[in-house]
Amino acid sequence: MKSYKNIYIVLLVLLAAGACKVSKDIPKPTHAAPEQFRNSTATDSLSIASLPYKEFFKEKAIRDLIDTAVINNYDIQIAVKNIESASLVFKQAKLGNVPTVNLQVNASTNRYSDNSLNGLSLAQYSTAKHIEDYNATVGLSWEADIWNKIGNQRREAGASFLQSAEAKKAVQTRLVANVAEGFYNLIMLDTQLDIAKKNLSLNDSTLTIIKLQFDAGQTTSLAIQQAEAQELVAAGLVPQLEQMIGLQENALSILTGAFPKSIARAGLLGSLQDQDNLSTGFPAAMVSLRPDVKSAELELVKANAKVGIAKASLYPSFVISAAGGVDSYVFKNWFNLPGSLFGMVAGGITQPIFQHKEMRTQYELALVDRDKTVIQFKQSVLTAVGDVSDQLIKIEKLKQQYTIANTRVGVVKLGLNNANLLFKSGMANYLEVITAQSNALQSELDLATIKTDQLNAEVELYRALGGGWK
Repeated sequence: MKSYKNIYIVLLVLLAAGACKVSKDIPKPTHAAPEQFRNSTATDSLSIASLPYKEFFKEKAIRDLIDTAVINNYDIQIAVKNIESASLVFKQAKLGNVPTVNLQVNASTNRYSDNSLNGLSLAQYSTAKHIEDYNATVGLSWEADIWNKIGNQRREAGASFLQSAEAKKAVQTRLVANVAEGFYNLIMLDTQLDIAKKNLSLNDSTLTIIKLQFDAGQTTSLAIQQAEAQELVAAGLVPQLEQMIGLQENALSILTGAFPKSIARAGLLGSLQDQDNLSTGFPAAMVSLRPDVKSAELELVKANAKVGIAKASLYPSFVISAAGGVDSYVFKNWFNLPGSLFGMVAGGITQPIFQHKEMRTQYELALVDRDKTVIQFKQSVLTAVGDVSDQLIKIEKLKQQYTIANTRVGVVKLGLNNANLLFKSGMANYLEVITAQSNALQSELDLATIKTDQLNAEVELYRALGGGWK
């Protein structure tokens, strides 16, 4: 009875020691993000990133494309499978404290030599020439999680599972942005193609007038050649833009998980609506919304768990094992109860000795890796804040560029109308008309490009803040 009391005392001491954590977690850095984004005028924590993409994008065509891409895109499907794999690992890790139970059934027969020690001994007690043994055993083994090693293993697996979910979110945010930007680029190309065709028609009219003047002896063949060259510039843009439209449609088709095909759309850039509200909120909100930053935060959770596991390996482990079943050397008595019953219970404490230095090194490496993880988390926040600030600067400056470009288009169009009127009345020469047409073409093409850059910058701001995965 005294020996049992000693075992209980040892157990109580070990469990009391286990109540204290063997390692202290490093918390997430609290001042990793600034109070405000550069170029941001946010006055509250509301952010466009909290909006589902179906609310952020106003065009139904874009929402339909994104819906299809989220379901059919292969990168998203792979990310979903990664989540399933991580979920299975996590469920397995949750069983860490469950005892290990094994069932073993054995039947054996041994024929000893008549002149061997076993054979001579058998001859004294039995006339049998061989010994049979029938055994059925249930074995149980359980390790007490005294130093929270198994708990930390569960925590690490849980963080890995959450990271797989964040990885899917990151894939989806980029996918949403790529689909939206690809659609805007497609509309830009449609708009530029329309501009080129209108300019080509205008050049054709001018060339017709110049040919009539040449027939009347009012101009030279040089004028015809200059007008034809200008017309060919606009004509060359048409197949070039049509090629780019086809390539963009193919790219969008692949993003949506479909074979290359035409993309349904209606209207030009002028029909697209700008975002009414581009609130960024505060950087602290972005940290909780942006998947890559959240993943870096979970990496710190894993690093803390790994330190705990490595530290626990330096301490003794306490394992309880038990076995019981039925055993008989005569088959007919195998399940003759209680005569065939047997049982065994044991408890053991294992302390590494010769591997202690190696385990200490592993613990110190885990500490260094955890410090690196803190730095990487800060770096991910820094990169994310810089990303948002870049898009804010782009939006601000592109707005100024668009105002200037739009004014330029108005001036150039007025100049083109005046040049045509003066040319028809003989008060302007063909060079002035050709120059005005060239300026009008380039100005309108530039305006379409800037407008698309504006729309894409808004999408990139939405992605940079962590929007798109809802």
